[in-house]
Amino acid sequence: MATSDLEVFADLFAARVKGMSASEVRALFAVASRPEVVSLAGGMPYVQALSTEAVLAAIRTVIEERGAVALQYGSGQGHPGLREQLAMIMAAEGIEADPDHLVVTDGAQQGLDLVAKLFIDPGDTIVVEAPAYVGALSAFSAYEPAYFQVPLDDDGMQVEVLATALAGGLRPKFVYTVPNFNNPAGVTLSYERRRRLADLCRHHGVPILEDNPYGMLRFDGDPVPALRTLDPGNVIYLGTVSKVFAPGVRIGWILARPDILEQLILQKEAANLCSSQLTQLVTEEYFAHQDWRGGLTALVEAYRGRRDAMLDALEQHFPRGSTWTHPRGGFYVWATVPPPLDTQALLPKAIERRVAYVPGTAFYPGDDGRDRMRLSFCYPTAEDIRIGVERIGALLRDEA
Repeated sequence: MATSDLEVFADLFAARVKGMSASEVRALFAVASRPEVVSLAGGMPYVQALSTEAVLAAIRTVIEERGAVALQYGSGQGHPGLREQLAMIMAAEGIEADPDHLVVTDGAQQGLDLVAKLFIDPGDTIVVEAPAYVGALSAFSAYEPAYFQVPLDDDGMQVEVLATALAGGLRPKFVYTVPNFNNPAGVTLSYERRRRLADLCRHHGVPILEDNPYGMLRFDGDPVPALRTLDPGNVIYLGTVSKVFAPGVRIGWILARPDILEQLILQKEAANLCSSQLTQLVTEEYFAHQDWRGGLTALVEAYRGRRDAMLDALEQHFPRGSTWTHPRGGFYVWATVPPPLDTQALLPKAIERRVAYVPGTAFYPGDDGRDRMRLSFCYPTAEDIRIGVERIGALLRDEA
């Protein structure tokens, strides 16, 4: 097909496509996957810590005992047995959930898309954290919202900034937050701010979209109650097994009150009819009959050691004037570099030095974040983390 033909088809694309672009994270994968490059960019779970035998046992049981069901179509809402196990996972974090109030999604990413499709008309305002998860921004931007950004600090979203805006007449469709070990910032929303956010949004009739992929990956400190426990009627909750089991099964879920849930199921059926019965049943079997808590403990121990290696390396190698967050769980450290350094402009030079990170600009709807970077400690070994941070630190000092 000639280039001119491609240009003609581009003219037929929907208007909303013009607001969409490949994320900087996706663009990095091609170079970051080269064996000589230490990648501190991607958020890939360390699935090697899982028991291969446990996973094989779950797959074998499903195929041998439930193969006819596993290989067939299923319901749009998701397999009932899996929904019971997902409710059990939430109970481990103190969240009460009726399995009938869940819809299974293809990862939490599909959940973001379904919620966005349900709530956002072009031009509607939604509230996001600044910085915000790049995958959420990609999902939301397809529906052409206006963004109101609320900055983060070490205690999470600065809720009083939102309170002032709501008092001044802001009327968003929803507030999106990753309250536990935020992606990308690594910070956790304090209990006091959770309480204030829940009260504030209930008073103004604004739903909260709580995205909690990392909540069970706590290394130290006491757990903080989920927003869902503070106001079940006003919080739409997104969960995933990608961080506590395996991203390859593509199992996420949405917990919502019945009127919202009914609409989400319709959206889900329109998108893909149903999620894979095979991966749903394997996930159900794993959590019902395998030592998933032991697997989770192994993951947490691995991530804790890698976080410590990254924090130590940052202290040793980053130039004076740099700052970074100190996450108590999750996957990420958020680093700020001194002016006039520009992390987006420096990325090609970092790749030349065989190290990759994600520039801060990926996590804002506009062009903010040029002095920030996200550093992932979830997948590389502790030794590779030290090497990667040393390479970035040397680059920053050379360019300062």
